[in-house]
Amino acid sequence: MAGKVFFSVTMSLDGFIAPDSPEDLMGQQWMELQQWVFPQRFFRENLKLGEGGEEGRDNDIARETFERTGASVMGKRMFDAGEQAWPQEAPFHTPVFVVTHEKRDPWERPGGTTFHFVNNGIETALDQAREAADDRDVRIAGGGATILAYVNAGLIDEFSIALSPVLFGSGIRLFEGVDAARVALEPVRAEPSPRVTHLTYTVRER
Repeated sequence: MAGKVFFSVTMSLDGFIAPDSPEDLMGQQWMELQQWVFPQRFFRENLKLGEGGEEGRDNDIARETFERTGASVMGKRMFDAGEQAWPQEAPFHTPVFVVTHEKRDPWERPGGTTFHFVNNGIETALDQAREAADDRDVRIAGGGATILAYVNAGLIDEFSIALSPVLFGSGIRLFEGVDAARVALEPVRAEPSPRVTHLTYTVRER
């Protein structure tokens, strides 16, 4: 179990990663936030949106993030939104562990994604994800509250933000409620592209 625990999100310049309402997750504002990834060749091929697409550093980062991930963890809110929005062949292609209070049998989808529902806490979900990921990394996929819970618990090793040139004004802030007295960051790299700026940090206990 040598892999890292990380998250990778797109964030607006004023610090938001999603609108308040799940119904707006595919709305215009969210689409503008995520505009950097939709044209990428890897993203289009992974979601079977058609051939072609852009290649370059944005495409490489989308592919590298996917390839390093051996399992994912997400919250129930993100799962509920995605259950409606993802195609039948969900885009993870690895085990996904959903932190929830609901008891539910695993939900297997075509293409290698199986959702497992964990109702006894974030650490149990992470333990199961680590085991499933083998020597690859575990991605905390979201949403914001789930990412924050893992950050505040000291369970994140590294994270990346694609800083998008849009303003939200309101919504779900990435670090709303972070235990700043406990968390220290070390910059790893900053990579600008024509669409976004990719920022990567390691996390350590202050």
